[in-house]
Amino acid sequence: MSASAPAGADAGCGVLHVDMDAFYAAVEVRSRPELRGRPVVVGGGPERGVVLSATYEARAFGVRSAMPSARAHRLCPQAVFLPPDFAAYAEVSRAVMAVFRSVTPLVQPLSLDEAFLDVSGALRRLGTTPLGVAAAIRAEVEASQGITCSVGVASTMFVAKLASRVAKPDGVHLVPADGVRAFLDPLPVGALWGVGARTEEVLGRHGITTVADVAAAGPTTMRRAVGEAHAAHLISLAHGVDERRVDPHGREKSAGAEETFAHDLVDPALRRRELLRLADRAARMLRQRGMRARTVALKVRFDDFTTITRARTLPAPTDLARDLHATAVDLLDALGPIAPVRLLGVRGEGLVPADRAPEQIVLGEPEHGWSDAERAADLARSRFGVAAIRPASLLGGPDPERARSPREAADPDRNRHRPHPAGSPATTDRRRTDDQ
Repeated sequence: MSASAPAGADAGCGVLHVDMDAFYAAVEVRSRPELRGRPVVVGGGPERGVVLSATYEARAFGVRSAMPSARAHRLCPQAVFLPPDFAAYAEVSRAVMAVFRSVTPLVQPLSLDEAFLDVSGALRRLGTTPLGVAAAIRAEVEASQGITCSVGVASTMFVAKLASRVAKPDGVHLVPADGVRAFLDPLPVGALWGVGARTEEVLGRHGITTVADVAAAGPTTMRRAVGEAHAAHLISLAHGVDERRVDPHGREKSAGAEETFAHDLVDPALRRRELLRLADRAARMLRQRGMRARTVALKVRFDDFTTITRARTLPAPTDLARDLHATAVDLLDALGPIAPVRLLGVRGEGLVPADRAPEQIVLGEPEHGWSDAERAADLARSRFGVAAIRPASLLGGPDPERARSPREAADPDRNRHRPHPAGSPATTDRRRTDDQ
């Protein structure tokens, strides 16, 4: 149901899910008006890396987020490929979130480009309805930021998020409180939170392919298929039950950075140098959020796409690049001889508020040391740009072209086997790409 719903149809639907349309690509096109209407792909170059975002003109050719850039180039050779500019995306994201918070304090960001809002308590003050709020938000975002967003309006967070997908691009979709089952029933079972490809396959073997099938299957069949805890969760969602509430105080559990390199890294010194670049970015994120990390995690993807992660808990929480880098290097060195490296990542986990994190006292360290130096660098960057100040070891020397990706899809053409550390488990990185 669209924004032209009958009066009162949105009663009881105070939850909004707002999602920017092709966010990264839209921000790039905004700064390059000559690209408007053309297929644009943000991510790695045409030979390496993955697609992070694509305009709808590029999607018409089959280009999708998390797709290898080489495949995207084959599908749409006329596309304009652009490297990502996360500083620009973060700036636009802050402005968009400010629009949301001008409507209601109950805003729960999920990523740079999407958030849940609970507008139930703001309707009387605003003198409007949930659909009216959705329309006002869309208009303000487009007017102030020059990009568009889509909004799902519903009575629960789960249904609102599904509704925003239907609204794309640049639209609103309302699921009335009394129409939740009619909306959910025809959807594939993969639409339910917690159902990935493997679970979908298992359920399919039991003849469960739609949300309606889950609702009708009953607890016994579902427990047999996916186990007791998962069965109860999926049955509740299939009936439109979602007890969660929009939490404006919900904090991200980690902060980090990773890069896919244009050329595999073989030189150990170059790997350590790139870890410093990533640690510097991760530390800036922590300080911007007012958080410190208890644990440092290292992610390494080799040239045959095998991926491993290693982590170490620190003596005290930190937000300093120096600490993140030293720990990441120790974790990397502990792997011993390794195959060429396609991707590296450094992440701070177990976050705690900086104002409540204990300081580690180091004997002999000056009163004004690394902490003050890194914060002074933050001030300089805020005035003169991110490149204004950087660690000395990152100045000059080899600087491989990089394509940064929150997630990377495997390229079957590069499935070459090389030696890896014994017992290294393969892992996948499931952070969100700009895929809507």
